[in-house]
Amino acid sequence: MLRIILFLLLIALGAAGAAWIAEQTGDVMLSWGGWRIQTTLPVFVLALGIVVVAAMMLWAILRGLWRAPARLRRSRRERRQARGRQAITQGLLAIGHGDSAAARAHAETARRHAAQDPLALLLHAQSAQLDGDREAARRVFRAMAEREDTRLLGLRGLFIEAQRADDPVAAVMVAEEALKLSPSSPWASHAVLGFCCAKGDWAGALNILDQNQSAGLIDKATYRRQRGVLLTARAIELEKVDRDLSRESVMEAVKLAPTLVPAAVLASKFESEAHQVRRAMRLVETAWLAQPHPDLADAYAHVKLGDSARQRLVRVETLAAKAPGHIEGALAIARAAIDAAEFAKAREALAPFIAAPTQRVALLMAELERTEHGDSGRARAWTLRAVRARHDPAWTADGYVSESWRPVSPVSGRLDAFQWQTPVAALPSDKGDALESSAFEEAMLATPRRAVVIEPPRSGEAEEAALAPAPLPSAAAQDNAPAAEAEPVASEPAPAEARPLAAATAATAPSPAPASPAPVAPAPLFRARRDIPKAVPAPIPAVIPIIRAPDDPGVDDDAAPDEFADQIGPPKAQAGGWRGFLSRLGGN
Repeated sequence: MLRIILFLLLIALGAAGAAWIAEQTGDVMLSWGGWRIQTTLPVFVLALGIVVVAAMMLWAILRGLWRAPARLRRSRRERRQARGRQAITQGLLAIGHGDSAAARAHAETARRHAAQDPLALLLHAQSAQLDGDREAARRVFRAMAEREDTRLLGLRGLFIEAQRADDPVAAVMVAEEALKLSPSSPWASHAVLGFCCAKGDWAGALNILDQNQSAGLIDKATYRRQRGVLLTARAIELEKVDRDLSRESVMEAVKLAPTLVPAAVLASKFESEAHQVRRAMRLVETAWLAQPHPDLADAYAHVKLGDSARQRLVRVETLAAKAPGHIEGALAIARAAIDAAEFAKAREALAPFIAAPTQRVALLMAELERTEHGDSGRARAWTLRAVRARHDPAWTADGYVSESWRPVSPVSGRLDAFQWQTPVAALPSDKGDALESSAFEEAMLATPRRAVVIEPPRSGEAEEAALAPAPLPSAAAQDNAPAAEAEPVASEPAPAEARPLAAATAATAPSPAPASPAPVAPAPLFRARRDIPKAVPAPIPAVIPIIRAPDDPGVDDDAAPDEFADQIGPPKAQAGGWRGFLSRLGGN
């Protein structure tokens, strides 16, 4: 509306000016050389206006002709950029749905029309990665790393390619360079932090953690927890090298993360050595309330040096009462009760868990049978039952099971990744194997002071196993002999419950070489609490390998119960090390 009013005002002013000029009287005369022009004022003004308009038109035409080449070049460049952007868009969409041929074609189009566009470089690198051309991808990422606007993105691509090429040294060098350019880069700080932890550079790891907290990458609670984890790792490493620094580190760690089990255990040990028993007990109790753990129970039992086994039992019962009904408390009481020869109390603690025992429960029951009654048959039966029992909790991170706590995951490099939890275990292959195993265990447990022994086939005989329980000795022999040891007797037939397992095992096992088993002296099932395996991360075979082939490194059924139990322990941790860990850092 305002524009219309202004337009009408301008028209009115122009009309008024033209009328005023038309009303003016007088002549205008121009004399130039031999030319003389004389006209009225209105005609002169009209002619002057026409000349001005013609001059402006002529100037516009000349300027357009002068600027035409530049305009043509700009128009062509804009068309090329539009084609390049269209190719980049289509190429990224092709990469998104995995069409490598279309992505490669669009990348070539983008390279021709928009070679300097950062997105064109990214498209070219990703299409090379999709095709599996690692060398071309590295060339593009190096070109991106040399540009100011794409340097960090190029370093990120080089880092990923170094990981895929299993070159951890190059990956760490690239991550360190990226961290210098951008201290707040999450992937670079994550990679360098993991590398520092892998090589034991705890000071460097703590500095990076401080930088992450300053840059706002982690909150205060996470920072306190992760700092406590790093300080605990340093304290554990320096425990036997620099005890003063180890004590200082773990005391700070237990303040930052009071529920961290390794920190509480080590801090309790240092306080116990300094005769600060109450303070050591409080540290363990705080961590126990958050997560009951066997190491905490062991530290609590031995918090006062020189105590008797019965005093340790009383102390462990006090700790277990703080988390009633927890299996770790029952296991700790059973362990202390066996050490104190309070076998009835040990059986009472384990009673709620016997119906569906874990491996540690089964092994403690085996030790009870052998220690209390000297019953090798029942001890062996419980030991065999431990093979198929449920797994106990273990230190687990990203599917990796470790025998001890670690500050970072060797799979993803994540800090404070290890949790005390039950690892994923393989179940029996079918119901038949499980039923046969259960029947065999029940038969073993139902026969007191008897043991089932499968003798290896003798040379020249067919492949079969003789399942023969030892006969019960007479009452006089029981009174004179300290304990009846299991001996194979071929004259008595095998129990019906145990025959299916023997037949299945004999049918599936190859012929072993002739062997003459040497006598093995009986020994205690466990020498200390730490001998109890905590977990069996590897899957258990469907059929118990009692009959062993010549090259089979499996469990030897002729070994003493303690040697058999040692073979049930957790396998060695998966292959790792800092090189294997760094090759998986960062991811895609």
